[in-house]
Amino acid sequence: MMTDKYVDGFVLPVPAKNIDAYKQFSAKAGAIWKEYGALEYIECVADDVKAGKVTSFPQAVKLEAEEVVVFSWIVYQSREDRDRINAAVMSDSRLKMDPQAMPFDGKRLFWGGFKVLLAL
Repeated sequence: MMTDKYVDGFVLPVPAKNIDAYKQFSAKAGAIWKEYGALEYIECVADDVKAGKVTSFPQAVKLEAEEVVVFSWIVYQSREDRDRINAAVMSDSRLKMDPQAMPFDGKRLFWGGFKVLLAL
C-alpha cells in the first residue's frame, strides 16, 4: 500500500569509540526533529553488515578500521512536512552542525529523500 509518508535515509561511518557521543548527539537531534513534527527518528548501528564484492554499506562509506556503519531514517507525514521540518531544524540554534564537533566524518555520510512505496 502506497502512502503519502516521506522518509529521509542516512548512512554514515562512526568511530566505534564515538558511539556513545553519537547516541547523545542523535538523541538531541531526534528530539528536535520530533518537536517540529517528524513522526519517527530511528538510528541503527551495524551488527551483521559485511563488506561486499561489488557494493555494501562498508564500501559505500569507505569504512575505516575501528569504525562502524550507522543506518538512520526519519519519517514524515509528507514531502511538504519534511521540507518544512528540515528547514526549521537546520535553523534551530540548539542543534550545532559544526563539522569539527560532530562525532562522525560528515564527508562520508550520504542521505536522500524517499517516497514510501510500500508500508505494511
